[in-house]
Amino acid sequence: MNTKDPTRIPERDDYLWDRSGAPDPEIQRLESLLAEFRHDGRPLALSHEGLVLPTKPTEGGLPFLRFLQKGWGPLRFAAAAAILVATAAGVFFFRQTHTSDPQIAWNVVTLAGDPQIGSKTISAKDVNAKLRVGQTLATNSTSRASVFQDDLGEIQVEPNSRVHLLQSGPEHKRIQLEVGTIHAAIWAPPTQFVVDTPSATAVDLGCAYTLQVNGDGSGTLRTTLGWVGFHLNGRDSFIPAGAMCLTRRGIGPGTPYFEDASQQFRDALYAFDASDPSTEAHAQQLAIILAQARAKDALTLWHLLSRTSGPERTQVYERLAALVPPPNGVTRDGVLALDRKMLDRYWDALGLGRISIWHMWQQSTAPTSSSPSS
Repeated sequence: MNTKDPTRIPERDDYLWDRSGAPDPEIQRLESLLAEFRHDGRPLALSHEGLVLPTKPTEGGLPFLRFLQKGWGPLRFAAAAAILVATAAGVFFFRQTHTSDPQIAWNVVTLAGDPQIGSKTISAKDVNAKLRVGQTLATNSTSRASVFQDDLGEIQVEPNSRVHLLQSGPEHKRIQLEVGTIHAAIWAPPTQFVVDTPSATAVDLGCAYTLQVNGDGSGTLRTTLGWVGFHLNGRDSFIPAGAMCLTRRGIGPGTPYFEDASQQFRDALYAFDASDPSTEAHAQQLAIILAQARAKDALTLWHLLSRTSGPERTQVYERLAALVPPPNGVTRDGVLALDRKMLDRYWDALGLGRISIWHMWQQSTAPTSSSPSS
C-alpha cells in the first residue's frame, strides 16, 4: 500500500549521491549534455577574463551552457552552476512528487453493457479506463462496472447507478452515490473510505457492504463483513456484519438491526423510527421491540438509548441490562444520562467493534456531511 506523504521531503537518491542506485533517464540526459565540461583532473585554467572554456557549443546544448561560454568570469560560472544544480534538483523532486499524485485516478472495468464516464462510453475492450476526481460513472439498465484501486479495494456498481468521485488522496477516498447500488469490498485502513448519499454518509470501518440509494434519497445499508458507520449531522448508527440500516432524507440513518430478527421486531422498529415520539403508537411499537428483543438485539437497544428519553429510555435500559449486563464501570444513572464514556464501554462489551475507531474519524478526519438535510 502506498503510504507516502506527498508533502514529505523524499529520501536520498543513491544515484545522485554516489552513483550506486538506478539512474534516472532525465539525469542521464543532463550528464550527456554536460559530458565535455566534466572535470578531467587538471587544475582550473584562469585567464584575466575568467575561466577558459571550449569555444564550440555542445550540439543541442542548453541555453545556460551557451551563457557560460561567453567568458564573463567566475561570477557567470557561479550563476550557471547554480542553475545546473537547480535544474537537477527540479528533475529529482518532480519525479518524486509526480509519482505521489495526491489525487490518484481509479481503474474502471466493464462487467456488462456500456457504462459511461461523463459522456464517454466504456466498453469491455477499454482496459485502461480511469475515473478521476470530479467525474461521474453512470450505468444504465443493462450495464455494470467495477471500480478499484490497489490501496483501497473494489466497488462494484450495479445497473441504474451514478457514482461521483469526490476525493482520492493517499489517506482519504470519498465518493458520492447519487442513486443506485454499490457493493464495496474495502481493504484500506478503517475510516479512509467514505460514501456520501443524499440522506447519510457511510464510513468504512474495515468491511464489505452493500449500499443502495433510491430516487427519493432514502437508502439501505447491509454489512457482510466488519462494520460500517452511518452518519448525518450527529446522528450515528453502527452496522456490524449481518445487520442493516435504513436511512431517510431529512432524518438520517435509522436504528440498525440484525436481519434475522423476528418480523414483528423489524416491523415495529420501522414504525417506531417513522412515528412521532409523542404519539401512543410510538409507545406501542417500543413495547413490541422490547418484548421481541433477543440478547443479540442489544445492538438495536444500545442505539435506542440515545433515541428515547424519560420513561422510554429507562425501559430500554432495563431490557438491555437484562439481556447483556452492563460491564464494570457502567452505571444505570450514567447510561440514562447518556454519559459518552459509559455508552462507549457498553458498546465495546457487545463485541461488535471498538468504538474508538469511530471517534478517531469524528475527531480527525470527518468533514461536515455533504448530505442534504431536507
